[in-house]
Amino acid sequence: MKNIDTNNEKIEEILTRSIAEILPTKDGLRNELKSGKRLRIYTGTDATGTSLHIGHATNYMVLEKLRRLGHEVIFLVGDFTARIGDPTDKNETARKQLTREQVIENVKTWIDQVRPVIDVDNKENPVRILFNNDWLSKLSFEDVINLASNFTVQRMIERDMFQVRMQSNKPLYLHEMLYPLMQGYDSVAIDVDVEMCGRDQKFNALAGRTLLKKIKNKEKFVLITTLLENPKTGEKMMSKSMGTGVFLDFDANKMYGSLMSQPDENMRQLFTDCTWLDLKEIDEILKTDNPRDSKMRLAFEITKIYHGDKAAKSAENNFIGIFQKKELPNEMRSYKLTDDTSDLIDVLVFTGLASSKSDARRSIDSGSIRIDGIKVISELSLPKNKEFILQKGKRYFIKITS
Repeated sequence: MKNIDTNNEKIEEILTRSIAEILPTKDGLRNELKSGKRLRIYTGTDATGTSLHIGHATNYMVLEKLRRLGHEVIFLVGDFTARIGDPTDKNETARKQLTREQVIENVKTWIDQVRPVIDVDNKENPVRILFNNDWLSKLSFEDVINLASNFTVQRMIERDMFQVRMQSNKPLYLHEMLYPLMQGYDSVAIDVDVEMCGRDQKFNALAGRTLLKKIKNKEKFVLITTLLENPKTGEKMMSKSMGTGVFLDFDANKMYGSLMSQPDENMRQLFTDCTWLDLKEIDEILKTDNPRDSKMRLAFEITKIYHGDKAAKSAENNFIGIFQKKELPNEMRSYKLTDDTSDLIDVLVFTGLASSKSDARRSIDSGSIRIDGIKVISELSLPKNKEFILQKGKRYFIKITS
């Protein structure tokens, strides 16, 4: 694609919607986008898990808008940096380091997960998909030393999560201080004009800006998107450990139900960052007197993006049947127990209703497990020679045959 779209309205939306900060200046990036020059823009995601979530998709949706303007966009898989571990969690020490095999397994379905929001199959201006193992694995120790010579220890420990670690007397590992060098070198290897990232990656993106300037004498813009955070509590909306995430590989029913369980105060940002709807239309939707109606529209719009209109409507009807009419879902996963499988704890883990045995016990203790609608109060053995419905909470139902 040779022609670059410099439409003012489209550019202004890209520079404002879902954007927290633009470095070094918003005006500078606006001028570049209006110049007609074809920019090289990338966003990277470390391959630390098999599932991407709708918070990741905020970046991909902005990237797609830039691709539609005609710019060269790159979806970078951090298959090398995932094995270092970026210390993005302020409350923890080093993130678990992964093996090469684990990383390869994690990214197997990623392209399919992002396909609904990035036109990866576009023939005229295709998305480039790159893996940073291709260049980072080739760096020698001398190369790493040379990269490190561009930064002081004082600058590295300015990073907020490092400060929290030191103030809390928690360990700060040397390899964690090398992570910004590696992510920063991505900008040099790809020779980018713009990097897009979440606010938690600002330090790493600026490290890349430093390296690109020193090694290639080239300026880089950093486009920082908003993180999905609850406006009242400040907690991340997308947390797998807290059970609040909405992941791109969820089926339609699970995705719709997970969105309906989001607090009301999260709706505006989810509409803004995770749907294609016009901002004026979002304002009208949120004016309704019944927040449940707005949330149902939100759940429908996001589910439609990833599963299509028909599946989203089916998920909506399924939700109405379960929660408003107290009906069982139209479709349920089915499992047949073997003769030696009768323990409820094992079955909850096996069917995916619990992530571990301890999680299964917590679910039972909290009263969220039911068999044929009757609350389970102990770690009992399951019924024999019959079909029954195993339920967790209000949203998850499985048909069991023993």
